Amino acid sequence: MSDRYAVIGNPIGFSKSPLIHGTFAKMTGQDLVYEAIEAPLNGFKGRVDQFRAEGAKGLNITAPFKLDAFAYATELSESAKRAGAANCLKFDGDRIIAENFDGIGLVRDITVNLGLKMAGRRVLMLGAGGAARGALLPFLRGEPSELVLVNRTLSKAVKLAEEFAGCGPLIVSGYAELADLAEGYDVVVNATSASLRGEMPPLPGNVFRGAELAYELAYGKGLTPFLQAARAEGVAKLADGVGMLVEQAAEAFAWWRGVRPDTARVIAELTVPLS
Repeated sequence: MSDRYAVIGNPIGFSKSPLIHGTFAKMTGQDLVYEAIEAPLNGFKGRVDQFRAEGAKGLNITAPFKLDAFAYATELSESAKRAGAANCLKFDGDRIIAENFDGIGLVRDITVNLGLKMAGRRVLMLGAGGAARGALLPFLRGEPSELVLVNRTLSKAVKLAEEFAGCGPLIVSGYAELADLAEGYDVVVNATSASLRGEMPPLPGNVFRGAELAYELAYGKGLTPFLQAARAEGVAKLADGVGMLVEQAAEAFAWWRGVRPDTARVIAELTVPLS
């Protein structure tokens, strides 16, 4: 019988995970089936208990269940602990091991696929929610010269900075203070939900001055207001989060199966032109 895996969320119809993991399985010759599960908003534990009882080996987690998955686990990786959330579970008897590969997938997309190393670069990250939290440790491990975290509610960014104290050169700021920058940033990452609403974070244009990359975590939205602004300011490279999506999936697949699939073809198939 094939090993069983799935992605769980609500809603789940939009998920590309079954396509991605199905492709990975074919590429690597792994005998598995991968499905999508839509759990009731208050029914995560019951649905996962059922899935485990059916002999499942692992689970990807998407919104709104990453905190539920974190609480459900019996063991937490450092990445999951730091993120305060889990996007992947592995089942081994009574052990439920939690991981968070979102930030690792993001950094791998930037450093490997886009060819831009973090070391010595100035990075600006917009937003202090779950997406930003999950990315902070992998970003800081890349040894940027500084990572500035900006958020509408400054106290939320300050709290994150306190949690990650000692991990690297993390600075917090409000949006208004960015207008006083003497110079721009090398990498600007939009980890807010603004683009999902077709909105633009309240950024002064000078943050893009001299930037090598503008990265939009939302994917499949085309040229979002954030990316439009970056293009207008002459940013050389624009990217959305499809590479992050595929890379975090590859990390999960390798964790489960012991073999890391090639990601380039899958990213190319899922990429929506930024136009």
